[in-house]
Amino acid sequence: MRSKQGGGPCASFRNLPKLRHKMNPTLAVAVKKAARFSPAGRRLFSSGKDIRFGVEGRAAMLKGADQLANAVQVTMGPKGRNVVIDQSYGAPKITKDGVTVARSVDFKDKFENMGAQLVRSVASSTNDAAGDGTTSATVLTRAIFSEGCKSVAAGMNPTDLRRGIQMAVDHVVDGLQKLSMDVADKEKVAQVATISANSETEIGNLISDAMERVGKEGVITVQDGKTLYNELEVVEGMKFDRGFISPYFVTDNKTQACEMENPYILLVEKKVSSLQAIIPMLETVVKQQRPLLIIAEDVESEALAALVINKIRGGVKVCAVKAPGFGDNRKASLQDMAVLTGATVISEDLGHRLETATPEMLGSAKKVTVTKDDTLMLDGAGSAEAVEERSNLLRASIESTTSEYEKEKLQERLAKLSGGVAVIKVGGASEVEVGEKKDRVVDALNATRAAVAEGIVPGGGAALLWASRSLNSLYDSCANLDQKVGVEIVERACRAPATQIAKNAGHEGAVVVGKLLENDSPELGFNAQTGEYVNLVDAGIIDPTKVVRTGLVDASSVASLMMTAEALIADHPEEAGAAAPPMGGMGGMGGMGGMGMM
Repeated sequence: MRSKQGGGPCASFRNLPKLRHKMNPTLAVAVKKAARFSPAGRRLFSSGKDIRFGVEGRAAMLKGADQLANAVQVTMGPKGRNVVIDQSYGAPKITKDGVTVARSVDFKDKFENMGAQLVRSVASSTNDAAGDGTTSATVLTRAIFSEGCKSVAAGMNPTDLRRGIQMAVDHVVDGLQKLSMDVADKEKVAQVATISANSETEIGNLISDAMERVGKEGVITVQDGKTLYNELEVVEGMKFDRGFISPYFVTDNKTQACEMENPYILLVEKKVSSLQAIIPMLETVVKQQRPLLIIAEDVESEALAALVINKIRGGVKVCAVKAPGFGDNRKASLQDMAVLTGATVISEDLGHRLETATPEMLGSAKKVTVTKDDTLMLDGAGSAEAVEERSNLLRASIESTTSEYEKEKLQERLAKLSGGVAVIKVGGASEVEVGEKKDRVVDALNATRAAVAEGIVPGGGAALLWASRSLNSLYDSCANLDQKVGVEIVERACRAPATQIAKNAGHEGAVVVGKLLENDSPELGFNAQTGEYVNLVDAGIIDPTKVVRTGLVDASSVASLMMTAEALIADHPEEAGAAAPPMGGMGGMGGMGGMGMM
């Protein structure tokens, strides 16, 4: 029979609330709970969208950007402080690395987190491009975005502001390039590394020595040491620009790399797609309980799937990498690797088949590190005589070839085969100390490479100050007042790094910047370590041009886009209790009393 309400014998939960006054109180509670977790009720508590507009939205982003920048900027300069970061496992991490701090910051409020994530993207982008300068980039981003928000709130057009900012940044970049000086000697290399390593001379000299021994284009890696002291070791090794085929091969989630100690190395000229073909080698590796690195034209289909599943299930540690180069160049590169590792290339041209390959065809190396972009093999098992013989063959080929392209490729192969790899081993009294020092060594190494690539400029924020002094010359070329204000925003933002460095050293930032702007030489600046005004270049206080340029360009790009945002959309936070309905649709145990149960 149908009820008068037209709901049928079992009225829907939408109609039940209307009948609640006829029920006993206990049953009404049970019905209320059931309605909450019905499909209709659940829609009421689903994750909808929260939208904020204009000033309110930008203010929320600015709050997140401010908090992230505040955490990062305390590390800036020679007297910057450390930041302690809680980790999901192990001891807290102590670091002075800006991008590490930025990546650790998240906020519960999604709009604040948007601002923090966008500023964090600047730090990551600068780190990827230049390897250092992430703290300066973060400070610049916050300065530009903060000033931009004020201008937009005052009624200025954000698009014109952005055009003015872009004009000013281009002008400052031109000024930086005019200030730039080449890194001509070992002393300058050491100075760049020392500044980036928080003024630790030992690290600067270590990196300078490493570059001298393997060349400015040579391979230098940083590892955890096993003593109290930092050490430099040059070993036979090879690095090539091919990374792992699948990210499932990663063994270190922090560095996103696959690390292998004493692995077997299988070199295959053709594609590997059949699982049956690699089973004999996998059985050999399992018996020996050693990792396996497969380098082939490609690894695909069931072979790749089997290797990935094996890795996920915790079986033998394995990694697959595509061989570098194409055609004959790939074949030659594989032969170079075979000489270095003591392996035999599985080549059908030589009558080899993967299914019948023997363990003696496997090579090995003391350590292999594979990232998404490249592979590094250290201390291969090949004999020194074989490596020297192969190197002499390459030198003879370089002398005889008439093709510039071929000569360049041969020189690359020779450098990889005979150049060696410099390994900097970072020592310390504890794991925490080694981790903190290792971050600074990596920063210093990246800064040094950037300096070699594009030269150096006076450090301590002085280069940005000097290059921004002539920005008022752009006022006449601005189409309107809003663009002029955009230029002024960059002019003020360029003072932020020098201001923060002075502040972290215990000085009044505005006073220091005021004195620097009165200087007649771009090389005169503030030594935050001693509190004196000195010739920065003579004092060894220098920054890589690439680091300063990249930081400003990345910061202005993201900050100017952030201030043009007029609407922010995020998932609406779910209300408490909406996520987990009671078991069995019973409305919870509390509702049972209304069912007449004793």
